[in-house]
Amino acid sequence: MTKTLVIAKNVFQEVVRDRILYIIGFYTLALAVASRALPEYAANTEDKMFLDFGIAAMNAICLIVAIFIGTGLVNKEIEKRTILLLISKPVSRAEFITGKFFGLSAVLAVLIASMTVIYLLFLQFGNVKYAVGSILMATIFLLLQIAVITAVAITFGVFTSSLLAVALTFAVYLMGNITQNLVQLSRMSRNIFMEGITQGLYLVLPDLSRLDLKNDAVYGLQAMPNPSTLMGNAAYGVIYITMLLAIAIFLFSRREF
Repeated sequence: MTKTLVIAKNVFQEVVRDRILYIIGFYTLALAVASRALPEYAANTEDKMFLDFGIAAMNAICLIVAIFIGTGLVNKEIEKRTILLLISKPVSRAEFITGKFFGLSAVLAVLIASMTVIYLLFLQFGNVKYAVGSILMATIFLLLQIAVITAVAITFGVFTSSLLAVALTFAVYLMGNITQNLVQLSRMSRNIFMEGITQGLYLVLPDLSRLDLKNDAVYGLQAMPNPSTLMGNAAYGVIYITMLLAIAIFLFSRREF
């Protein structure tokens, strides 16, 4: 565990040195522009549009960071040949992979926490009605969703090129958000072949809609899920992350350098 934390700390410091936290300033600027521009184009719906925009922008920014940095965490070490120095030390490959994951996850946690504070300040000073508990719960589950994508990115980055890993991770994210809809659509079509394909995709791909509470928090389309459902969805995310990291460790352990 100590070695894993050391690797995680090094990843955190390296990513921060790359000025990734400047994204927080970009997010603040985007909210400021949106708060001024939306009243000009929205017909008495600017508050809900701003609520939606704040969380959606947070999601998009963290997704880009998780994919583009996550897919290169391992490949960068291989291309620079620094992986030879790392594996020659008393550090297991499992500790290497988990350390990379926790380091990037820590960066994403700082980003989401900072952007959430800024988001709530804009809502407060803009006199926008909001449920702070629902928004905080939505951002916590956003972090869990992004952690799943980070694990996907690292797993693809272990055995493919960075460019292909980026494309595959984006595809998993998009499919993971619509798998439930695809299953329902295939059932309506009553096509056994299509049902089999969509059921297979649903079982293999992460069901990211379970970790998306944006609509519940922003639009109030329905009450927030009960605590048992939230706990079950959180457990689902943690289990999926664990499985992905296990696959990444297995694949990485079979690579020769």
